[in-house]
Amino acid sequence: MAAAFTATRAPALRFAPELLLKAQGTGLGMKAAIFDVDGVLTDGRLFIGERGEMFKGFCTLDGHGLKLLAQGGIVPIVITGRDSPAVRRRVADLGLPHAVYGAGDKLAAADPLLASLGFAWPDVAAIGDDWPDLPLLTRAGFACAPANAHVEVKAVAHHVTAAAGGDGAAREFCDLLLMAAGRYAGLLHGHLRTLDSA
Repeated sequence: MAAAFTATRAPALRFAPELLLKAQGTGLGMKAAIFDVDGVLTDGRLFIGERGEMFKGFCTLDGHGLKLLAQGGIVPIVITGRDSPAVRRRVADLGLPHAVYGAGDKLAAADPLLASLGFAWPDVAAIGDDWPDLPLLTRAGFACAPANAHVEVKAVAHHVTAAAGGDGAAREFCDLLLMAAGRYAGLLHGHLRTLDSA
């Protein structure tokens, strides 16, 4: 019974067809996706202890979305204006090999990295929440902003997520890109089969 269920179950998640078309880029899906950290992978708040140590909260839904993105053949890239042990630890835990920390100029960080990976801007998606992300968002083939992003960022985004930064926005972005590329259902069915065989 369970095997028949997984073989025929359609995904419950839906996006508007015109949004999926825009998120496909120039081919059958984006090749890479750039993520900001503060305000995207976190809620943007910084907790600083009395000794100067910094704490950040990360959403596990977002983390799994980044892993699924990589499994689906879309390269996740982290470009953040801050550098901290917490961010480096999270990126390492997720197994993401492409990250730039402490990027004062995110475009200057992104251009050579994308060139080294062989990606052009029309085939790259990006998600950011504040003005330092604007140079990436305005060049990306698909631009996304969390629900709690600054108004100027929302104004240039092709999609504003229902979820806030640090609370599922990155996962929504990942799911959208995977669905636009036609890889979402396959990844979902793979997870269902794994659960059924346990």
